[in-house]
Amino acid sequence: MYPKQDGYYYPTAPPVAAPPPGTSQYYMPQLNVSYYPPPPPPPIGMQAQGHVPWSTGLCGCTEDCGNCCTTCFCPCVTFGRVAEIVDRGSTSCAAAGTVYALLGMLTCCHCIYSCFNRKKMRAQYSLQEQPCNDCCVHCCFELCALCQEYRELKNRGFDMAIGWELNVARQTRTTTMPPPMPGAMLR
Repeated sequence: MYPKQDGYYYPTAPPVAAPPPGTSQYYMPQLNVSYYPPPPPPPIGMQAQGHVPWSTGLCGCTEDCGNCCTTCFCPCVTFGRVAEIVDRGSTSCAAAGTVYALLGMLTCCHCIYSCFNRKKMRAQYSLQEQPCNDCCVHCCFELCALCQEYRELKNRGFDMAIGWELNVARQTRTTTMPPPMPGAMLR
């Protein structure tokens, strides 16, 4: 790398070796693919940069009928379970569900509260903002949005019924356990 007249350094390609004797004229040299180191992997539970599509659509509520029924009759339960996972255990399911229910009963502004939760979830998993922005999705399709967020976390390997702490314990237990030893040979 040599400085050009404008004072900037420009990288040069590594030298290419001549073809070994006895090879055809169409010899393709192997390039050094480790010229630049690969980026580090994303943290656990996070996706790589870029916008990833949702695993299910906004109107795919029938893919999980149990969650759909729970959300229709008691959306605070679904919201609480999603909020506990998204907040990584800093907010309990009961606390988030209670705040959601009180906001719904007293002010009818529970969709704004859940909108911020969706925005946080999209940032954690680099999810696309679709079909429109988060506030419009929650104001117009509140129950469908809650079901979609629940299914997204479930499809990412979370057991929504057990909460954050047990999900973390389950993931660490499955990743650190040694493989089972084969039994002794019997006659």
